[in-house]
Amino acid sequence: MRGGDPALIRAACLFGPLLATGAAAALHPPARRTIGATLLAGLWNAVWLPVVNLLAVRAGWWTFHAEGGTAAGLPLDLLLGWVLLWGVLPVLAGADRLPLPLVVAGLAWFDLVAMPLAAPVVRLGDNWLLGEALCVAAVLVPGLLFARWTLRRRRLVARAGLQMVLCAALMVGFPLVLVRPELPDTAAGIGLALQLLAPPVLLGVVALREFVQRGGGTPVPYDPPNRIVTSGPYAYVRNPMQLGIVLVHTVLALVTRDWRFLAAAVTGFAYSAGLADWHENAGLRALHGEEWTRYRAAVRPWLPRLRPWSGTAPARLYVAQSCGPCSGFGRWVAARRPVALDLVPAEHHPRRLRRMTYESADGTVRADGIAALGRLLGHLHLGWALLGWLLIVPGVRWFAQLCADALGAGPRDIPQVPTERPAASRTRGGTPGAPQRSVG
Repeated sequence: MRGGDPALIRAACLFGPLLATGAAAALHPPARRTIGATLLAGLWNAVWLPVVNLLAVRAGWWTFHAEGGTAAGLPLDLLLGWVLLWGVLPVLAGADRLPLPLVVAGLAWFDLVAMPLAAPVVRLGDNWLLGEALCVAAVLVPGLLFARWTLRRRRLVARAGLQMVLCAALMVGFPLVLVRPELPDTAAGIGLALQLLAPPVLLGVVALREFVQRGGGTPVPYDPPNRIVTSGPYAYVRNPMQLGIVLVHTVLALVTRDWRFLAAAVTGFAYSAGLADWHENAGLRALHGEEWTRYRAAVRPWLPRLRPWSGTAPARLYVAQSCGPCSGFGRWVAARRPVALDLVPAEHHPRRLRRMTYESADGTVRADGIAALGRLLGHLHLGWALLGWLLIVPGVRWFAQLCADALGAGPRDIPQVPTERPAASRTRGGTPGAPQRSVG
């Protein structure tokens, strides 16, 4: 296939988007949130564009023919230009003010024109439009949405989910691809590895969920929570996400016997405990003042507490007094002296309840049934909390609730009993059916 000069094509593919990006940044100096959106969209493209291109080469949609400056056969200059064009430039140029279909159509059209012109560096196959469609659907559109939601502070759950996928790809997927370690090849070895990885992964996922539900934000410094988060894993350890990543790398070092993962764990710990902790402490102290100072003094950054911090976000657990098994369960909870949890008769709730119900005092969390069980276990002890965090994972929660209902713990009518005193009144001691304030 004939075409232009390969060196000139590669230079144009890199320096064209690079100059356009520099001009956009100079004309419209980005604000703090714009920088965050640019970083997230750029990283999304940087992670998934190589993946789709490798798939395209394997499927025969197109191939690359370049000498030097390649990784796994992919020209790095072309990939970088692609990342800038699809991920960075639209955000800096203010494309979020335009309708999304228009931006997607414009960038996709430009790509459709540019791909054939990149010959002989890029040689297209008969079905190259399939690869182009996959790039648009899996890379371009999610990256643009990621940036728009971050800029506008919309779709909190969706953008937090995209952050989790991006973090997993960068922190776990990329090191595995780069190092190519010898993974366990037996069922027993794979099972052991998954069991060892489950607790740190669970810790990170639940901590992210807590950021979203209780804090109204995400872990990204440019997209932080509105409120300080001291519940869930944060009632036990101050850096659950960083701890989870360090433990994942440590487990990978053990199961693969590759010291490079251990080096990654040590590096991650050193960075988080040093520069990141210093920077975050200053910012959080300025934002939350004395509340952050008290929390920092009581909860360690890396070594979890056995019991949750007494200053964690308070909540109420409504347990039916008129139901024998329910009141017995209430006594079991009370005997374990839950921290920052009020036990209240379900009959005193303003609405008619049909399951055990958990409600946070700030109104951000309401859960019933198995989800309420998962939440309340976080107020007891670290061991129970791990089980509770597992129970609030959506798929596990649904299955556990199905099993509980099948075994007779399904919903039931709970009569309402009028009471003159507030349902949240707190007393020391008493029976599990009476309102009481837990001690911790």
